[in-house]
Amino acid sequence: MLDFTSDTFNDNSSDDVSRPQAADMPPSSDAALLDAYSRAVIDVTERVGPAVVRVETGSRGNNGRERGGLGSGIVISPDGLVLTNSHVVGKSKEIRLRSNEGFVTDARILGTDPDTDLALLRADSVRDLSYASLGNSKTLKRGQLVVAIGNPLGFESTVTTGVVSALGRSIRAVSGRMIEDVIQTDAALNPGNSGGPLVSSAGQVIGINTAIINGAQGICFAVASNTAQFVLSEIIRHGYVRRAYIGVAAQTAPVPRRHAVTAGIANKQGALLMQLEPNGPASQAGLLPGDVVISLDGVAVNGVDDLIRLLDRDRINRTLELEILRLGRVRAMTIHPQERKQAA
Repeated sequence: MLDFTSDTFNDNSSDDVSRPQAADMPPSSDAALLDAYSRAVIDVTERVGPAVVRVETGSRGNNGRERGGLGSGIVISPDGLVLTNSHVVGKSKEIRLRSNEGFVTDARILGTDPDTDLALLRADSVRDLSYASLGNSKTLKRGQLVVAIGNPLGFESTVTTGVVSALGRSIRAVSGRMIEDVIQTDAALNPGNSGGPLVSSAGQVIGINTAIINGAQGICFAVASNTAQFVLSEIIRHGYVRRAYIGVAAQTAPVPRRHAVTAGIANKQGALLMQLEPNGPASQAGLLPGDVVISLDGVAVNGVDDLIRLLDRDRINRTLELEILRLGRVRAMTIHPQERKQAA
């Protein structure tokens, strides 16, 4: 029932017609917040956008049209190093890079890592390029603003925004293996975004966009920048990524403070084991789902990315000391990592 009392109804409507209602105008604090949000996105776009390239694969047909794949990439050094997805380049022998600054160049593959869906390219003829820096994905927080830049559905230099929806996810790579420490975001991604950067409000690349779940609404994924940094350094040094493996699926998880105090450890996070491969090194060592790895070979493990980095070629076929939290208590164990077979 409407209450048209003298306190709520005024017949002097002519005064109200020329004035916008308060409900139609955002509060000044909201307007300032929206303006700050816009400035942050614009700043990121202007800083990182010139370093984003279109990655074209395949040969040119007789009719002049491209026959092959299309994706995105991010230039990470002025001499033409480009990160993209392994599934974007595949086994293609012809790769071209195009930027919104106007350069077009052929590129060659320095190395691919299907296990993390990453590939490193080298631009053939262009130098002194605009480039972006890889940030530290370990500092990310859920709810943090992120910006995705790429070429979705062939529309070049498209910018979308969202937040970090979750951290430490695991998704299956095209090789069939699990990619650990994946960032989940609701920034809109479409085919063609693959290989493009996920960028923080500070203008640092904190992920490489890699996958969209078909049929899902706003669930997209990016390989964390710390994982990308490890992969590109291995490719630069060795031409491929040689790894030790222990046969687990894990995710980054917090270590409760009371457990850390009781156990006398400094870890705020560790690598929580979710699944173990039957007869794998972890199963043979006596590890169980639910264990939290806090150190390996005397080095603190503060998340899945630390565990991935520590399982490098130097620890293949060595017996290593491993510390875990099980039911709030520290247990010391030994484990013998094996060499991870290269994906076909």
